[in-house]
Amino acid sequence: RHRQRAGKEGQVLHRSKRGWVWNQFFVIEEYTGSVRLTVSYVDSGDGNIKYILSGEGAGTIFVIDDKTGNIHATKTLDREEQAQYTLTAQAVARDTMKPLEPPSEFIVKVQDINDNPPEFLHGPYYARVPEMSNVGTSVMQVTATDADDPTYGNSARLVYSILQGQPYFSVEPQTGIIRTALPNMDREARQEYDVVIQAKDMGGHMGGLSGTTEVKITLTDVNDNPPKFPQSESLPGEEVGRLKAKDPDMGDNGMVNYRLVDGDGMGLFELTTDSETREAVIKLKKPVDFETKRSYTLKVEGSNPHVDPQFLAWGPYKDEATIKISVEDADEPPVFVAPSYTFEVEENAPQGTPVGRVHAKDTDVANNPVRYMIPRYTDVEQFFSINSEDGMITTTRPLDREAQAWHNISVSATEIGHHQDTKVRVNIRVKDINDNPPEFATNNEVLMCESVAPGKVIETVSAVDKDEMAHRQHFTFSLAPEVAHNHNFSLKDNRDSSASIYVLRKGFSRLTQDVYYLPIEINDNGFPAMSSTNTLTIRVCSCDSRDTILSCNVEPYVLPAGLSTGALIAILACIVILLGSICFCGLDSSSALPGRDFIPFAGS
Repeated sequence: RHRQRAGKEGQVLHRSKRGWVWNQFFVIEEYTGSVRLTVSYVDSGDGNIKYILSGEGAGTIFVIDDKTGNIHATKTLDREEQAQYTLTAQAVARDTMKPLEPPSEFIVKVQDINDNPPEFLHGPYYARVPEMSNVGTSVMQVTATDADDPTYGNSARLVYSILQGQPYFSVEPQTGIIRTALPNMDREARQEYDVVIQAKDMGGHMGGLSGTTEVKITLTDVNDNPPKFPQSESLPGEEVGRLKAKDPDMGDNGMVNYRLVDGDGMGLFELTTDSETREAVIKLKKPVDFETKRSYTLKVEGSNPHVDPQFLAWGPYKDEATIKISVEDADEPPVFVAPSYTFEVEENAPQGTPVGRVHAKDTDVANNPVRYMIPRYTDVEQFFSINSEDGMITTTRPLDREAQAWHNISVSATEIGHHQDTKVRVNIRVKDINDNPPEFATNNEVLMCESVAPGKVIETVSAVDKDEMAHRQHFTFSLAPEVAHNHNFSLKDNRDSSASIYVLRKGFSRLTQDVYYLPIEINDNGFPAMSSTNTLTIRVCSCDSRDTILSCNVEPYVLPAGLSTGALIAILACIVILLGSICFCGLDSSSALPGRDFIPFAGS
């Protein structure tokens, strides 16, 4: 600040008038302490200046110290109720209340914290999808909302996952689109599925808030079953044959009753009498199987129910006959030797890798050769092929376990020259290999106080990867080579798949540099070993004496983590010289308030 000095006694002193450009103040929502927003410097004035505050929340939520110009927030603020407040500060003469400078308007912005879980406003959902749809067919899209600020941090960045409904359906993490995950869902086997979808904020990382919704999915019918005539087989209750005993007597004297008295088919057949024709009717009592037993023998007795006692000596009045029943072979489809098959194959195995062999046989007398095929609606993307003669299943391309861990297909077996077939379920598990690099397990942003002491641990990082064996792996950490010798932060590998980030120096200032990017290399111990570089974002924040964060800037001034303190001092010196030149050139003769200026908050 430059003032024009008096050339002679009584000349009025003037200072350069300044056009004020107010930046934003930031106050963290839900913070319970007292927040001070400094808008002026106190000089050695005589106390005749009074600061007044007006606008949204003035006097209730925000109060100003009329002597110093410091503004205080008096209660906790909720960003979801009101995201920002527009206020006006002005300096007036304490005795006359006459404005000494034009009013200056500024904004207090409530900085968001993650205090709202995602919500599905339109759930539960109901959806329909045709049976036998291809893998990846879109079923519907579910959408969750988060009341937190989408422009700051990850508080409103949602990731969708499926909690219930696997392996039949999947959900796209970023869009919430539900898709079919199995190719052979059959309405005739199961028509409805209850799916539970979760939306989690903080990009899905640990510590995020979550919400769920239910989706009831119904399979609609398609014409996937051809008409079939029932096979001609004898069923229980059907007539097998008839026989009749001859009796020349008339009326009741010639009546004959029939019964089974012996034979290996006693439990499979039954005998009744036709009262009109006086014939014995043989009926099937239980199903018979040609492949188990091809013939049965029955002994049938026929007797007169009405016998004249005077002729008993001429008896007996009954006779027996032996009957042979032959079982005819009915054409039946092949039979697989196992009710289902489960095979394993490594992911990324080359094309043509054997997966496993299925086997079916013809139980009919003809024992016709069997041919195999994979119905394409069960393997739409054609990951597998089968040798039609020996039933060996092989891969047609490399498989990715992280994309699809299980493939559930069907194999059909048919006799040569016949149309009847039989199917068997084949479940193929894709075995994991270490082909995914590790990454940070949680949010990669750290808030650090300006007053942090050297040697303090500001963050402990851990890692995960998408491989199935990740829970058995060990991760190691190190600083990337380009920042290995920086003077700001160091890293200590804790040898338990985590690492601690230490501060090396004191004197951080968010006005000088409010964000640092620290690249960290993470290695796993898989075979082959995988590594990646993940960047930890460290934000410098204003804190109170208890190290409680008061505010953090949201638009970072990017400098590398390894920039030296000397370089920072040189940059600051250039800025001070430049500002001094601008102030000197901007002198004018306007009247001004002696001894005091508003200072714009450098928080944005």
